[in-house]
Amino acid sequence: MKQLLKLTLTAALLLAAAALYAQDGDAEPSVSTTAIKGNLHLLQGKGGNVVASVGEDGILIIDDDYAEYADAYHTALKQLSGGEGVPRFVINTHWHFDHVGSNGYWGERGSIIMAHSNVYQRMSTRQEMKALQRVVEASPKAALPVVTYGDSILLHFNAEQLEVQHFARGHTDGDSVVFFVQENVVHMGDHFFKERFPFVDVGSGGNVFSYADNVATILARIDAKTVVVPGHGSLANKADLQRYHHMLTTTTAAVVSMLDQGMSVEDISAQGLSAEWESYGNGFINTQAWISFIAASR
Repeated sequence: MKQLLKLTLTAALLLAAAALYAQDGDAEPSVSTTAIKGNLHLLQGKGGNVVASVGEDGILIIDDDYAEYADAYHTALKQLSGGEGVPRFVINTHWHFDHVGSNGYWGERGSIIMAHSNVYQRMSTRQEMKALQRVVEASPKAALPVVTYGDSILLHFNAEQLEVQHFARGHTDGDSVVFFVQENVVHMGDHFFKERFPFVDVGSGGNVFSYADNVATILARIDAKTVVVPGHGSLANKADLQRYHHMLTTTTAAVVSMLDQGMSVEDISAQGLSAEWESYGNGFINTQAWISFIAASR
């Protein structure tokens, strides 16, 4: 059983890794911009969603996508700010390349990079990700966070109060969620993959069950008027996040029940989950991979 779980999880993670580290080939990097509220804008390229605060204090961005998209983001930020377009601050929600890939680009231009201390630890050391059959070398100095924190950090920027809160054992062990208090906007990082199964990086300290608990904690803090920015997908609201949490809890409960009945991960994958969630497996994490993440998190 354990060996089968290991093989199944490895196959699932390899599929996730192929999507996570895939390149666009000959496609020209481009970035779309959508106004959120006030000084806040959603920027979307290829990887994780980026939120930019642009105002009298300058520019602050949350996450920065893949390295090859840095120039496209720089162009978009120049257009939004009417200036040089270099952020004063970059906040990383976690350490994956689709969220921190342009750190070095901004660090070389003087941006102050901020992240949870576990993000610094993973980026500053060689990571052997056995399940992904991949070795990630330490990032160059310019790409590393300059400011790190443990539980949380508070920023006052562009007439806005940003509460950056660490949520342990979620998507990874270094995830942060950013609350824009005045505008009532929250950037979830990869604690929210809108209308799809999430990638939970068990090898980097992630856990499906505490991931769901973290989402419940965030739901208790926000209201119906909150603009919810997922790590991947379009802008959302509390009802969208509630449905996502319902998916997390019902699918995990179903898989745990089948495991407790003695079914193997292979058998559960063959049977599948409720038809209600069939469309959630159409992202880069399919149903088999999601079942494997749940089993590996027990």
